[in-house]
Amino acid sequence: MVRTPLTPWERERGERLGALLRAARGERSMVEIAAAAGLSAETLRKIETGRAPTAGFFTIAALGTTLGMSLDELAALAAPPAEAGADSAGASPPAAA
Repeated sequence: MVRTPLTPWERERGERLGALLRAARGERSMVEIAAAAGLSAETLRKIETGRAPTAGFFTIAALGTTLGMSLDELAALAAPPAEAGADSAGASPPAAA
């Protein structure tokens, strides 16, 4: 299966989410959080570094639960600032349905 290339917005969103999760993890070890969420430490590392910018819903839900964050909170904090409006390629983030 050929995967469609990620848009600049999707890459940015993945980087934002990774930074958010890394900050929420704080001083706790990656191995500890990954195990509590039912993930491998490698998967968590890829998400935190933005190398897996389109992590699955249940993966993010498990991480949110483990870190004490709701999906609404994760979505709001990972979204771009309202004043950003457009990415470096000039395309706006997709509109919410």
